[in-house]
Formats: sequence, C-alpha cells, structure tokens
Amino acid sequence: MEEMPGQATSSLRQLLESVNIAETLKEEQLNDISEQVSEGFEYDLRSRDHWEKDLENWTKLALQVKEEKQFPWRNAANVKYPLLSTAAMQFNARAYPSLVPATGNIVKCEVIGSDPQGQKLEQAKRVSTYMSYQLLHEMDCWEEDMDKLLIMLPIVGTLFKKTYYDSVKERNVSELVLPKDVVVNYWARSLNDAERISQIILLNKRQIKERQMSKIYLDIDLGEPQMHIPEGTKTTIQYDATLPYQIVEQHTFLDLDDDGYAEPYIVVFERFTKKVLRVVARFDENTIYQNEDGSLQKIDPIQYYTKFSFIPNPDGGFYDIGFGLLLSPINEAVNTTINQLLDSGTLNNLQGGFLGKGLKLKMGDSQWTPGEWKTLNVMSDDLRKQVVPLPTKEPSKVLFELMGTLVTSGKELASVAEIFVGKMPGQNTPATTTMATIEQGMKVFTAVYKRIYRSLKEEYKKLFELNRIYLNPEKYTQVLDKQVMPEDFDKTSYNVCPSADPSTPTQTEKLMKAQGLLELLPLGTLDPLEVTKRVLEAQEQPNMEMVFHPSIRETGQFQPPPNPKMQEMEMKGQMEERKAALREQEMMFKMELNARDTQFRQMMEAQRAAQDMQVKHMEAKLDAAIGIHKQRIFEAAERAKTQQTLVQNEQTHVQNMRQKEEQQKLAKQNSSKTGKSTPSQKR
Repeated sequence: MEEMPGQATSSLRQLLESVNIAETLKEEQLNDISEQVSEGFEYDLRSRDHWEKDLENWTKLALQVKEEKQFPWRNAANVKYPLLSTAAMQFNARAYPSLVPATGNIVKCEVIGSDPQGQKLEQAKRVSTYMSYQLLHEMDCWEEDMDKLLIMLPIVGTLFKKTYYDSVKERNVSELVLPKDVVVNYWARSLNDAERISQIILLNKRQIKERQMSKIYLDIDLGEPQMHIPEGTKTTIQYDATLPYQIVEQHTFLDLDDDGYAEPYIVVFERFTKKVLRVVARFDENTIYQNEDGSLQKIDPIQYYTKFSFIPNPDGGFYDIGFGLLLSPINEAVNTTINQLLDSGTLNNLQGGFLGKGLKLKMGDSQWTPGEWKTLNVMSDDLRKQVVPLPTKEPSKVLFELMGTLVTSGKELASVAEIFVGKMPGQNTPATTTMATIEQGMKVFTAVYKRIYRSLKEEYKKLFELNRIYLNPEKYTQVLDKQVMPEDFDKTSYNVCPSADPSTPTQTEKLMKAQGLLELLPLGTLDPLEVTKRVLEAQEQPNMEMVFHPSIRETGQFQPPPNPKMQEMEMKGQMEERKAALREQEMMFKMELNARDTQFRQMMEAQRAAQDMQVKHMEAKLDAAIGIHKQRIFEAAERAKTQQTLVQNEQTHVQNMRQKEEQQKLAKQNSSKTGKSTPSQKR
C-alpha cells in the first residue's frame, strides 16, 4: 500500500518518541530482527579473524608476556626486546602533553564568516571554556581515556570513542572503546559507510536487571551467561554470579514501517541466545529530510562512534595499522637473535659432552659444584680419553652486529632514535643540524597527530550537538559566570576543533615558534596582544589573563607604542608648548607681581599718610594736652603763689596784729606803770 506524503514521516516521529520500540513489535518481528542482526554480527566477526590474531600477537609483544620455550631445550632463553613498547611510550610522551595541554584549553572554536563586532568571537570563547570544562571536570574518565588511547593507538593502530548522552548520569559521555569490542566488517570503507557497527558490552545479571527495571531492556529470561572460547585454547571458565553476558549493541538499518526503506536503528541483543532486548531509533527530526511535497527523501543516521587512526591500512581494510604490525617482524628477529646469543653463551659457559664407560662413574647426569673435586679410579691419560667435550663456540659477533642493525632499523621506523629520547648529540654537532634532524624525525609523528586532530574534531562536534539538545542553561551560566546566548551551540555559526596544533608536537618547538613571533613584532605588522597571548600559551602559563595590565583586562585592547620619531617630535612640541606656557606664566606672574607691588606701594603710602595724619593728630592732641597741662600747672602755680601770698599776707597781718597787740599790751603795761601816757605815745 502506497503511503500518502507526510504519512511516513509522522510514523517515524512516533517511533522517535518510544524508549524501546521492541515493546511494540510482535514476536515474529523480533525473531526476524534477531536473526538478521545476529547473522550480520557473526559475518563481520569472521571477516576480521586474521586481524584479531595479529592483535593478540601485538599485545603480547608490547606487554612482553613471558612464555616458556621448549626449543632448543626446555626453559631456553626467551627474552623480548622492548622495541614496540619503547615506541608506544615515546609516542605517548610526545602526544599526550600536546593534545591535552596543561592550561586546560582543550577545545577552541573557529569563527566562520565576518565578525566586525566580535560577537562570534565572544560566543566561541564561551563555548570553548564550557566544553573544556566538560571534558576535564564533568567527564571524569575523559583525560584518563585519552592517556590510554595515546599509548594503545601506536600498538594496535585503531581505537574508538563513543559519545552519547547518559540518561542515568544526566550528562554527556565520551568513553574509550577498544577495537576488539567494536565489530565492523573488515572491508567497510569507513564508519559512516558501514552497514553495521556492533559493540560487545559485558553486563552481569545485576546490570541487566537494572536496565530491565528501568524499562530500557525487555524483561525476558536470558538463561545463564555464556562465554565464547576460541578454538585451540585450553582456557576453562568458572561460572559464578559475576560472569557477564555478552550484550551486542548493533547500529544497523531496519525497515520497521514496511515502506521499502530501511531506517537507522540501534538493536541490543544477547549474543548466544540471540534475544532482542531493545530497539531504539538512531535518528531525530533534524536528520529526516523531505521532498517539496512532504514525502520522505532520506534519513541520516546519528553517528555515536569516532575512529582514531594511527596509519591507514595499505590493503584498504577498515582497521588501520600501528607499530604492532610495522615493528613486530623486526622485533621478533631481534628477540630471536638475542635469545640465540644468550643460548650460545649459556651452552659455552656450562658446556657438556660425552663420558666413556671406562671412568667407572654412575650413569646419568653428573654435576659439579664450585670447588668440588671427585675421585676416580682411573689414570689421567685414561681420563682424558674418556671425556669428550661437546664442541661449542662463544656468542657470534656477526649475530651481535646483526642485532644492532635490526634494532637501529626498528628505531628509525618508529622514530625513537637516541636524539628523540633525550640523549645529547655529539659535542661538535651544530644546533641547526640537530634541529633539522629532530624536525625530520618528527615528520612521522606530525602526520599521526593530524589524524588524531581530525578525529578529535569529529568527537567535539558530536559533543557540541549533544550540548545543543541536552544543555542545562543554568549550569552553563554558573560555569562561565556570564549570561548564556540561545545560539551559543548553533553549529551554523562556527566549527569546533581541538586546541592542539598538529604541527607543534613538542614544547620546545612551541617555544621556538613563539620566539619567532617576538622577533617579527618590531616590524609593526603583528598584534602585540595576540603575540603575547601565544607566547604565554606556548609557555603554558596558568591564569595568563591575570598577567596582563588591568587596562588590557578591562578593555581587551592594547595601545601600541608610538613611532619613536613621531614620539620625539611630539616631545619637542610638548617641550615648546611647555616653554611658551612657562613664558606666559612668567609674564603673568611679573604683571601680577608689578600690580601687587604698585598696590602694595599705594597701600603703604596711604598707610604712611594715614599714620602721618594720625601722628600729627596725636601730636596735636599731645600738644593740646601739654598746653592744657601747662595751663593747669601754671594756674595751679598761680593759685599756689596766690594762696602762698595770701597765707604770707595773712601771717604778716597776724604777726602785725600780734605785734600791735603786744605793743598795746606793752603800752598798757607801761602806762600803768608811768601814769598817763601822752597822745604821741598813744599813737
């Protein structure tokens, strides 16, 4: 029956809303799906049988697993030279600090298009800060997984990251998945072109029950757990309560709506019972494309996995190669040569041979301890004839030189020559020659870094898209202490890429490039602030924003220093202006001083005139007072003189009067004595 336009997309939207589509399917449909996904999984698994065997050998070689040898004799030397292990550790030591810098700036955003106002740049900074915080703090195992990835990738050649939203933890997850657990057809071109991507997940009974109680898995009986034992192995499995089920999560295509077009789904089933536990859509509304009439055009699957490649496989296979494949033949040859040298030395040192029956010794092994002498009932000549040593040689110098050649070849292939592992070159080696040698030796690593860089970019894009769907704006604001823009995770504005520069794999080269920028700075063609930031980033300075001047932290801009000639001219102009200003100030000061001097003189003259007037007035007053005083003194003197005169006159009068009285008395007395006085006497 032909569906009407829009009918197919509406049924797909119903499937999107289902947590487990398997609950709505009939048993016959589940059985058909079970057979389809199980057969596809086993087919893909068989296509990579040879790769799995090689992977096991590479892992043993890298781990230097000790194995007992039976040839050329039991417990013969079985030393494994750590050529592959050294190459892996050296790659990890270079790549880890470059791809996961100590500053924590793991993710940065590249702005696309014109940005005159700088709004996209600020948006990119916010997203970079938050996503770096997610990787280092929210995803507890992300940095540890990167460390594992960078030490395992050079050995096995291929690793995977699975990026998804964990509804139980309520946060995004990007976890490392080993290549043996991701089953893809060996001849698939890429992850996006593969029809099936299957991941083997080990879950015990408790974990299965938790998912069944959460309605994530169908509540069906899976029986007892079983394990796959490869043929030819003597491994025995001890069953207990913790023995896990082999759950297969297959990302495939199914036609559940019977429209003749297979849509992308995720099917979860148990490997041995083939029972389907879950079916969920592997697409959303944004990946459904319609024609102009509303009919379904295509559906793009959501890719959960990111492939990390070391070196592409020359035979075109899906699983790429690493040092495990490239170095294992040389490493095995070195191991064989070393063991032959050791066995030859052991045989030559311990020796052995034939003993004649004439020695009359007890047959069997005869051993001597150091300093031991044994007594024999034979003559010395007979003893010499009865003992025949086995002819042996000392360890061959040719084998030793061959071993050195093989080790050198392996190191050249892995780029782990002495100069790259920290050993100094010869004393007379020029610095330019040393740097050129290092640069050439790092070419292999630089190419690998670019592949990892490309994979990290894909991983961050998946995380970016998950943030668009599941981001909590409140938490985003708490981390950044800034207001969140709705379009922050709009992928049409910019692309997300890792901060590690694949062309600078070492700290030394980063510092050299930063120094080169500083040398170009005097030309005036570079932004000093941006150059300073890159130098500080190369030095991995913590909290480098706090190093900048407060004005730069506030404005985010740097005022470039002026041209020395212009600065000199400006200084001269300023000096002339200052001199003119000083002259003008001097003239004003003189004028003001003269005015003040004139005013002061006038004030002094007025004050002196006033004082003169006051003095004259005072003198007049004083003269008047003196005149009055003199007048008063004169009057007083006159009065005193007059009074004295009066007093004297009065005294004279009194005296005269007294004299007259006395004369009268005397006259009376005389008259009385003489008689009657004459008239003249009376007068």
